[in-house]
Amino acid sequence: MHDAPISFRQPTADPALIDVAQRIHHAWNDALERKDADAILTLYAEDAVIESPLVAYLLGTERGVCAGKAAIRDFIPKVFANQPKERRTWRNPVFTDGHVMMWEYPRETPHGDQMDFAEVMEISDGLIRRHRIYWGWFGVATLTSGSHGR
Repeated sequence: MHDAPISFRQPTADPALIDVAQRIHHAWNDALERKDADAILTLYAEDAVIESPLVAYLLGTERGVCAGKAAIRDFIPKVFANQPKERRTWRNPVFTDGHVMMWEYPRETPHGDQMDFAEVMEISDGLIRRHRIYWGWFGVATLTSGSHGR
């Protein structure tokens, strides 16, 4: 049973919203590739939240929630220091309605297996407000296999 009615959002044709989503997506991926924590941090709102199993794993916490830009500033360098070789960048198309952006890194790629994630970012006022990373079974296995560099 659902507490609230399900909302089906439609893609947007608003070029301004699309431009913001594209800017964030490209800047975020570019900063991630360069391991540039300062560049990534400029994309998050002061009260942003990141949710991921990696938060709990790297910070040794019960919950996989990193809340606030100061906490994100401390977390991002730990992500960079622990990126395993199975983290690649082959991804499926990005979907957005201008407020929510999502894409998938599938496990199976033309270049072999990679960590499998689905990324969801909620955008408001040109910044990331919430960022959720959903892990697939292959990605979760890297946390226990010793290939994570920790």
